[in-house]
Amino acid sequence: MIKKTPANNSVAKLSINNKTYSFPIYKASEGNDVIDITKLHSLSGYFTYDPGFTSTASCKSNITFIDGDKGVLRYRGYDIEALSKNSNFIEVTNLLIYGDLPNKSQLKKYHTLISSHTMVHEQILKFFNGFRRDAHPMAMMVGVMGALSAFYQDSLDIHDPHQRMTASRRIIAKASTIGAMTYKYSIGQPFVQPDNTLNYSENFLRMCFSVPAERYKISPILAKAMDTIFILHADHEQNASTSTVRLAGSSGANPFACIAAGVASLWGPAHGGANQAALEMLETIGVKRNIPLYIKKAKDKNDPFRLMGFGHRVYKNYDPRAKILKETCKKVLNHVGFKNDPILEVAMELEKIALKDDYFIEKKLYPNVDFYSGIILRAIGFPPEMFTVIFAIARTAGWTAHWHEMIEDPVQKIGRPRQLYLGKKKLTYGKKRSSKNTR
Repeated sequence: MIKKTPANNSVAKLSINNKTYSFPIYKASEGNDVIDITKLHSLSGYFTYDPGFTSTASCKSNITFIDGDKGVLRYRGYDIEALSKNSNFIEVTNLLIYGDLPNKSQLKKYHTLISSHTMVHEQILKFFNGFRRDAHPMAMMVGVMGALSAFYQDSLDIHDPHQRMTASRRIIAKASTIGAMTYKYSIGQPFVQPDNTLNYSENFLRMCFSVPAERYKISPILAKAMDTIFILHADHEQNASTSTVRLAGSSGANPFACIAAGVASLWGPAHGGANQAALEMLETIGVKRNIPLYIKKAKDKNDPFRLMGFGHRVYKNYDPRAKILKETCKKVLNHVGFKNDPILEVAMELEKIALKDDYFIEKKLYPNVDFYSGIILRAIGFPPEMFTVIFAIARTAGWTAHWHEMIEDPVQKIGRPRQLYLGKKKLTYGKKRSSKNTR
């Protein structure tokens, strides 16, 4: 339960039209405290106005902590740097959902529980045939994820803890299989069945890049890079897609529908599509000699061109995930080589210039996680259309963790934001109509 500030039962006072209302202040374990305004309307008749909910805490959570000013990201209290270095995606998933790091036997059991759900129903293979060959992989991801509720009806009861956990494991396990299937379908290659002797990231790479005609050798460097990307994208507090999952879940929707809603939200270019946008920007620049021109355009307020992959809405310091991926990026590029790829050459040169340019330094426009993840995924061999799919696979860990937390919250209510109505007042039907209507 939320605890009120213990020292002096602090309250916030709001004066409206000579009337004063008091609201309790709740103490955060770390980060910003909050003012409880749930009774604001019943007491005063007013609502708050907060577009984008950027100043509103819509829930209480124990999962992820972010300090944007200091560049801090923690899962259940553990710094992301330590987790990316020492952990793996399945262990991090276990941490996010259960709240603590598992011991060796628990982790082994959890890996078995996840891997037992990697295969998808045979009819889902036919489901893909309904998509056009040129369908965007995220379009397929949204559709197939939502369709899982039609195939796994034994895990739809959100009031049954066992069914909730089974559904979560299925979502996390099948997300990588479905994601790989969207890639294979889009390039016209046969689907590859999962191999449960491999870890999560190795299995995903194998399902994406192996073909029946050849033996596929998994690179430990690329598998580790893939695992790092999955860990860094596993959760990020109450972002748009996570809030979408919680909002859908607040209505009592089944877990597969809630996660499909999260996938749909993630598809937006301002959210999960940012790394694709960053790579497309690099392709627009084209070659290294064009970089000064585009930096000049980025500094011009009247020019619509923007440098994607720099700066972050939350982090006013260096994105901690970007620091990690910068080192991962170096290892991957050294492994695969990038001298024959002009786009990767542009990326490295642009990063070098941006980190020394006064304009970028003053505005704290550091390369962010999207900048480096796009470069890494391109180097591994993924086309830009797959970037957001990979983001969605990783985020199933955080989405399911938040969905569980939302279901188990005793004060959770169905999401119902209010509005500031600025439309017309009551009109009488039949009176002369406006000539301004040109539709």
